[in-house]
Amino acid sequence: MAKMNMLQAINDALDLAMAANEKVMCFGEDVGVFGGVFRATSNLQQKYGKDRCFNTPLVEQGIIGFANGLAAQGSFPVAEIQFADYIFPAFDQIVNESAKFRYRSGNLFNVGNMTIRTPYGGGIAGGLYHSQSPEAYFAHTPGLKVVVPRNPHQAKGLLLASINDPNPTLFFEPKRLYRASVGEVPEGEYQLPLGEAEVLKEGTDVTVLGWGAQMEVIDKAVEMAEKEGFSCEVIDLRTILPWDVETVAESVLKTGRLVITHEAPLTGGFAGEIAATIQERCFLYLESPIARVTGMDTPFPLVLEKEHFPNHLKVYEAIRESVEF
Repeated sequence: MAKMNMLQAINDALDLAMAANEKVMCFGEDVGVFGGVFRATSNLQQKYGKDRCFNTPLVEQGIIGFANGLAAQGSFPVAEIQFADYIFPAFDQIVNESAKFRYRSGNLFNVGNMTIRTPYGGGIAGGLYHSQSPEAYFAHTPGLKVVVPRNPHQAKGLLLASINDPNPTLFFEPKRLYRASVGEVPEGEYQLPLGEAEVLKEGTDVTVLGWGAQMEVIDKAVEMAEKEGFSCEVIDLRTILPWDVETVAESVLKTGRLVITHEAPLTGGFAGEIAATIQERCFLYLESPIARVTGMDTPFPLVLEKEHFPNHLKVYEAIRESVEF
């Protein structure tokens, strides 16, 4: 085991993947000698050469189009979009090409070896163009996998699993935890399962569900709630697409209550999909309405960032109101 922050864990995962498979390559804006704006790819070009870790032009559509082409010919491209906010110029390539490549060819061709890494979310005073959480846009697209880690251990294991998964995968990294989250990480190669949620804490009164950076917020909220005598079951969804319906439903059948939190705005956020599905599966067992604690339906503000955030106090209030309904 070694102590790493999330950036070091991601870099270690990329290093191991490139060492194990010469067809794995990393590219994106400034990822070469510079190591990317957050230094996630530091030293990889020096170690594996400019053919396997290199800079691209500032053209997101071109980055993903290039990745599609490489993956279609057997390479394992790991493409970096510098901020998730800038993934939208590549939206057509991802949802109309990457996601459909296997289907439209009748499984003669595929781009399943492709992984797209990108930092998402607020908390770094990035304003409206460097703080968005766009996971729900891609969860609407069959053919993709969407993964969000909560800490260094998860980031390394889930990224290695994403690179080796036979489906095109979007890997959203919570940027505000890049250096803030530090933990023990196995030094060798390991993979964590995609499509499986993790029950982090068992409880009987209410299920509290989130992913990525919101898990840290949930921990603070649950600590407050437990001082008031509420027993909380905490689940990290980990994978948005496909999401683990069975684990969440089993928990809600036990607790009778569900609080979901994410940074993205309320309207059209992935919490709505979860709430609808769990209402269908657990309707007769629900003791209170399913609660959603999310960002606001506004562009992400700079000066009012803290007010926009679904912080631990908002999550705590939702827990209390749900149990006392």
